[in-house]
Amino acid sequence: MSHGAMGGRCFLNLLPCSTTPCKDSVGVGIGTPGSSSCRHSVHHHRARARGPRRNAAARVSCSAAAAQAPPSQSTIKVVIVGATKEMGRAAIAAVSRARGMELAGAIDTQCIGMDAGELSGMEEALEIPVLNDLTMVLGSIAQTRATGVVVDFSEPSSVYDNVKQAAAFGLSSVVYVPKIEMDTVTELSAFCDKASMGCLVAPTLSIGSVLLQQAAIQASFHYNNVEIVESRPNPSDLPSPDAIQIANNISDLGQIYNRQDMDSDNPARGQVLGEDGVRVHSMVLPGLASSTSVVLSGPGEVYTLKHDVTDIQSLMPGLILAIRKVIRLKNLIYGLEKFL
Repeated sequence: MSHGAMGGRCFLNLLPCSTTPCKDSVGVGIGTPGSSSCRHSVHHHRARARGPRRNAAARVSCSAAAAQAPPSQSTIKVVIVGATKEMGRAAIAAVSRARGMELAGAIDTQCIGMDAGELSGMEEALEIPVLNDLTMVLGSIAQTRATGVVVDFSEPSSVYDNVKQAAAFGLSSVVYVPKIEMDTVTELSAFCDKASMGCLVAPTLSIGSVLLQQAAIQASFHYNNVEIVESRPNPSDLPSPDAIQIANNISDLGQIYNRQDMDSDNPARGQVLGEDGVRVHSMVLPGLASSTSVVLSGPGEVYTLKHDVTDIQSLMPGLILAIRKVIRLKNLIYGLEKFL
């Protein structure tokens, strides 16, 4: 299936015993790190002193234990949809380096056949080509019965079908598509509830941004004046998804802010988001870092919260956290903050 056809909608809420460690029932090494023998080798060495019969029995016991141990299922296989985008390339490198994760697929309509490691600027090839067939990759993962997650950086029109396909093959989803409509999120939420599959829809993957939002919510109970000031190096998506989410979260508290000029229609006063008087001022200047500030004030004081993003790498810890957590869900949740 082509990447474009993934469109739709989705979302809201054995070697010898003496050299190879044996595995326990969940595929975890029983010996301590650096040990050259497994737990059963203790009996093996004792048997050597007592006679060849006991020695042979010990070897059989160890070999049988190793042969019967199931393969490890702890590694999370990750598929990146939208692999050629900036976020996709950064995610490929981050997932490949993350402990307990393995890149299992890179999906896009561009750079077909190109190695994902080369695409992301890694020093070594990953031997995973960029494909435009999500179904084939999902089927391969399902056959191994491995735990898997689809990370979707595609387009709003593709999210629903991508999540639905992932769920059909038993994979959870992490969706980071800033322009996704809330109606799509609502539909996805209903689908995930019915399918009992985990999905995270994240307006932001920045842990710092989430912490800023949480601090702003707490502070807004104590101040009657609040405005959001943000800067971006380019004019797209303004007000930013971060600013909109902060304003919405503060407005949900039921307070009225900036009463003195709440009704002002002077464009210099910024854009009012919601019905509670929260204003947003967006600066666009080349060379500026992406920055979001929440300024709150009361009689005789000003309290400022600020978060700067200088590199897309700042989003990778949040992404890795989301992948680790989403496999435990049986429904859809909205916002990375639910995992903090």
